Amino acid sequence: MGEYAGLGEVSGKRVLVRSDLNVPLDGTTITDDGRIRASVPTIKALADAGARVVVTAHLGRPKGAPDPAYSLAPVASRLSELLGQEVAFATDTVGDSAKAVVGALEDGQVALLENVRFNAGETSKNDAERGAFADQLAALADAFVSDGFGVVHRKQASVYDVAQRLPHAMGALVKTEVDVLRRLTVDPERPYVVVLGGSKVSDKLGVIDNLLGKADRLLIGGGMVFTFLKAQGHEVGNSLLEEDQVQTCLDYLARAQETGVDIVLPTDVVVADSFGDEASARPVPADAIPADTLGLDIGPDSAAAFAAALADARTVFWNGPMGVFEVPAFAAGTRAVAEALTRIDGLSVVGGGDSAAAVRTLGFDEATFGHISTGGGASLEYLEGKDLPGITVLEG
Repeated sequence: MGEYAGLGEVSGKRVLVRSDLNVPLDGTTITDDGRIRASVPTIKALADAGARVVVTAHLGRPKGAPDPAYSLAPVASRLSELLGQEVAFATDTVGDSAKAVVGALEDGQVALLENVRFNAGETSKNDAERGAFADQLAALADAFVSDGFGVVHRKQASVYDVAQRLPHAMGALVKTEVDVLRRLTVDPERPYVVVLGGSKVSDKLGVIDNLLGKADRLLIGGGMVFTFLKAQGHEVGNSLLEEDQVQTCLDYLARAQETGVDIVLPTDVVVADSFGDEASARPVPADAIPADTLGLDIGPDSAAAFAAALADARTVFWNGPMGVFEVPAFAAGTRAVAEALTRIDGLSVVGGGDSAAAVRTLGFDEATFGHISTGGGASLEYLEGKDLPGITVLEG
């Protein structure tokens, strides 16, 4: 006992854990604690091994200075409940409170530092500035465990620079994420189907680019669909549209044809007269969207076609909802895709972000999916073939 994978004996040592606790808040109420729950196994394993666990994390995007709206205090309470032990909370990250709280820890106890992004050095593009802050963080610990997959694509002090200053190891959550993503990129079982949604094509350019040579089928829904429909010459009304990406979408459609990848676009969409007008929601053919409406979900025929296109898949990656799933009138497309993923005979991966939130919001049992990623942006960058700084620093 007393050991942690990759670090050896941790009993009695102060171990700094970078977790991803960036949860949605309504005031001080956590509306989705999925990321906190995902962080518990690593924290618990270290505490059980006798480490003095010091957790650091961010919440939202404060501007490098304290902002009560982004305090991690509610997270400390929830983490205490999930761990079944009191989590001491420091009201700063590297100041007097942090030093006192960490100094008072006994073996097996856990502390959470206040939002790491309250410090300008965390996200600074200046190496020296970031390094100076990392020195302060590193001074609080004897070893470092990187377990915040949602931030490993960021070159930030608590993700990258601290790992250069302390003996380090990959946390169980990050290791699982990387193992799963490798299965999506190295010799995936076929048919390999990728479902992309969300609002913008521009967010997914690198992924589409990379997957056109790897996936067998690409199903496209969400707000990004309307730029593809526009590229095919269709009216899209007041729907979300990225005019500057129309040519790119045309190029993708041409490339898919050349490479034998099947790009599946909706044949019908659910439109409404305005965003807040659920009563006017109705399906229309994708090539006959009335000019005074906007599309807010894929239609029922498309939902059935997407489910059918997923039925024989052995590997699936899904990132981005099919519509505005938070509103019942525009949730059916996302629900149909999620449902189809639960029936996959093979590996089904929900790629973090809004897709993970949708699965929980729509009431699905998370255990019915092969893997639900905690990091949308990190997952996408990995699938783009990019190096993730927070991973390469651990492997170096």
